[in-house]
Amino acid sequence: MNLEISKTVEKHSTVLTLKGEVDVYTAPKLKEELYSLLRISNHKVIIDLSEVEYMDSTGLGVFIGGLKASKQHQSHLTLRNVTPRLDRLFSITGFAEVVAISRGGKSR
Repeated sequence: MNLEISKTVEKHSTVLTLKGEVDVYTAPKLKEELYSLLRISNHKVIIDLSEVEYMDSTGLGVFIGGLKASKQHQSHLTLRNVTPRLDRLFSITGFAEVVAISRGGKSR
């Protein structure tokens, strides 16, 4: 039940690298960090999920809300380095159809 969030800021984008678990206990920390960035117009937020070991429905809810916030504030949300387990979760729920997912430099 631990989540580390590291942030790399560039000119018009921020990369959040997550490590650990995104669940009911850690989601508020992620939500606060993510939503504050998505409120910046024309800002691109990239979430690196390569080191996320587990995500529950609360974590998925943070990303769904983040996508809504990005549309409201004309910012951009991209997920990258999605693990097979998370890719399956995003596919089953239909989230993969509405969010940009980048693998190896390519988005879908």
